[in-house]
Amino acid sequence: MAFHSTSNDTIFALSSAAGRAGVAVVRVSGDRAGDVIDVLSARRPKARVAVLRKLVDPQTGGLIDHGLVLWFPGPASFTGEDLAELQVHGGRAVAAALLRVLGRVEGCRLAEPGEFSMRAFENGKIDLSQAEGLADLIDAETETQRVQALRQAGGVLFRLTERWRAKLIEAMGLVEAAIDFSDEVDVAEGAVGQAEERVRELGDEIGSHLNDDHRGEILRDGFQVVLAGAPNVGKSSLLNVLARRDVAIVSSEAGTTRDVIEVRLDLEGLPVVVSDTAGLREASGDVEREGMRRTLARAQDADLVIRVVDGSEGAAGVDIPSVGSSGEQIVLVNKSDLIGEAGGNDAVGDIRVSAKTGEGIAELIKIVALVARRKTGTREDTVITRLRHRSQLASCHQYLLAFLGKTSDVELRAEDLRLASDALGRISGRIDPEDVLDEVFGRFCIGK
Repeated sequence: MAFHSTSNDTIFALSSAAGRAGVAVVRVSGDRAGDVIDVLSARRPKARVAVLRKLVDPQTGGLIDHGLVLWFPGPASFTGEDLAELQVHGGRAVAAALLRVLGRVEGCRLAEPGEFSMRAFENGKIDLSQAEGLADLIDAETETQRVQALRQAGGVLFRLTERWRAKLIEAMGLVEAAIDFSDEVDVAEGAVGQAEERVRELGDEIGSHLNDDHRGEILRDGFQVVLAGAPNVGKSSLLNVLARRDVAIVSSEAGTTRDVIEVRLDLEGLPVVVSDTAGLREASGDVEREGMRRTLARAQDADLVIRVVDGSEGAAGVDIPSVGSSGEQIVLVNKSDLIGEAGGNDAVGDIRVSAKTGEGIAELIKIVALVARRKTGTREDTVITRLRHRSQLASCHQYLLAFLGKTSDVELRAEDLRLASDALGRISGRIDPEDVLDEVFGRFCIGK
């Protein structure tokens, strides 16, 4: 969905969650925001002071509700425009009545998803990376996601890329000077040498951030854990225990799980996605073969594969599945409550648990959280949180290396630096933002 805000429209939307609640918050932004307050509540209050007012339908004179009214004259508002906020009781009928009345005000229309944040971007209140941070903050499910999103929304990536861009512009200026003084060999070579020194330092710094094992993306999207193993080793029972609810069908019949079942968990403040997968064995049909193909594909991309084996089989009978993965792997012996009956298998796995009795589950959670924390690093050293950021930084880095790889044709080397600067600018939206606006703002909820 493509949209572009225009200052001629005054937009409004329910900014709080839809449905029954204690309070409903409606935002109005645009040239007519102040007029809306005047029409509904007789007069607008002092700036940034909440007042209790009667809100009435100007057409009928009927009372809509008693609510708090706030007035934020532009440009000192979230959007940079005149902005009003109406806080009323959170019943569905109350919110619907207020929105219906606002829709009848001339020059006002319902906002599209992300349009308030879009206007904040257009008016220089936030850059694209900060807008993405706001979206992540709304979607944050764990403490670590909240902290990372808050840093992003606070401009940590914007400030870093602006510092890099300033260095790059300095190098571009030196190269341009070399072009202007090409007849003076010593001057030209000196300017290019200084530019190379700055670009080399910048390339090393950006390369270091790119070589971060995707920590920010893992934290944002969730640490991916896959339960893999033969049928009936208890993978689905383990998933249910970890989720603390029945999300997967558990049966003594082999091959019950045919597709991947995902559960999102909060383990010690870290977002973890645990996937139960189809059992690995000699397939008996096309559906089971497809299930195993999905198992192996999901395991290949997982951050951690837990290879589950049946402890009741005894050491000689345990079949540890062979699973390829780019992430870490541990062997988990399930049904530890039955190990004694089988004669013991102490040398088989990294950890023993019983999905039936709960033995070892707390230790398993600690191990998963430890690996996840190691993969995501510290909260302070993460700046790349999206594929879009990584893609533009990789492009910038590539152009910097191209500049350093050339020894002649100063004009072509200057073009490499320009392209590197453009790639950096696209992260914040300074350069050609049109191709990413829909991607950034289209995922917002209405009212933000």
